[in-house]
Amino acid sequence: MALAPSQTAIGRFRCLISLFGRIPQDLTALIARLSIAAVFWQSGQTKVEGWQVTESAVYLFETEYKLPLVDPWLAAHLAAFSEHFFPVLLVLGFASRFAALALLGMTLVIEIFVFPAAWPTHGTWAACLLIVIAGGPGKVSLDHMVAAWFRR
Repeated sequence: MALAPSQTAIGRFRCLISLFGRIPQDLTALIARLSIAAVFWQSGQTKVEGWQVTESAVYLFETEYKLPLVDPWLAAHLAAFSEHFFPVLLVLGFASRFAALALLGMTLVIEIFVFPAAWPTHGTWAACLLIVIAGGPGKVSLDHMVAAWFRR
């Protein structure tokens, strides 16, 4: 008895969905970590020359970003530090969930106080960060190696 064409299509669809379910979380986490780290690192690079935060970065925090309750000089320095330190942690996969949580907090501040209309971009960032927060950094990480060492 031959299968109806619709049954064949349904079977292929189910097979395809099954294949999607086999994408390793370790791969997803690695891609999420590296891609979002690059976004924040590149932003941090626009705020510094060498080891110094630029005057233009401070100026942006004074005039355009205008965060409430935070001095613009301090905000520029904290942003420059965060956009370099936490991405390095994500690339290494060290304290990954903490680093992702810190950058998620920064993303929320940017979304709420600086660029509320950029929610599609910030939502994409949040998705990458939430993958790491919820599922961990994956096997290609220092966190995984440290956890394995402590299990011994």
